[in-house]
Amino acid sequence: MSITEYQQKLRERYLAAPVMRAPEPWQPVLDRRTPIGGLLGIGFAVHPDSGHDLVMVVSNDGHGLFDAATGEKIARDRDPDLDTSTPDASPDLSCPGFGPIAGSRVHIAGLFGGGLHSTTPDAWTLDVVHPDWPHGRVILSVDGGAHEGPPGGTWWHVLHSRYSEFRAACFSPSGLTLAVATSSDLTLWVRPGLHFGG
Repeated sequence: MSITEYQQKLRERYLAAPVMRAPEPWQPVLDRRTPIGGLLGIGFAVHPDSGHDLVMVVSNDGHGLFDAATGEKIARDRDPDLDTSTPDASPDLSCPGFGPIAGSRVHIAGLFGGGLHSTTPDAWTLDVVHPDWPHGRVILSVDGGAHEGPPGGTWWHVLHSRYSEFRAACFSPSGLTLAVATSSDLTLWVRPGLHFGG
C-alpha cells in the first residue's frame, strides 16, 4: 500500500520534529517519568476532598492512585480482585476505584482500548502519531490538530515512546492535567487553569 505525497510530507515532518518541552502554561509534574513496570492503562478521577485531578494506573502489579498536581502516590492496591483488576472485564472499560475514590468506577484507556479526552474546553488538542511504527509520538497543539508550520509554533512534540510501548495520552476531564502512559512509566503535566482567548 503506497502513501500519498501529502502523507509522506506529514511523516517526514513528524520524524524531523525534536522532542521539546510542553509550552506555557503546561508544567511537568516531576523532573522525570514515574516508573511503573507492566503499565496497562490509566484513567482519571477527582479527589473528593481537595478537588485535585487523580490518575489511576492499572498495571501487572496492581492499581495505583496518583495526585496529578504533585505526582505523589496516594493509594496502592497490590492485590485487586482478579475479576475486576483489568478494564477488559467491564463493558465500559472501567475498574473499581479504591482509597479516596472507593465506591466509584474509573474509565481506563490503554492496552485494552478505550478513549479519554483528547481536547480541552479551551482548545488544546492531543494527537498520537506513529511515523516510525510502533513508536508513538505525542503531539500537543493549539491549532486544532492541524500541526502546520514548524514545531514549537502551534504544535509541540512532547514525548516519544521509542523506549517502551505506548499505552495512552489524554487530558483529564477538567483540562488541567495531561497524562502520557507507556508500558514502563507515567508522565504528567499540569496547568493552573483554563484560558479562553478572545
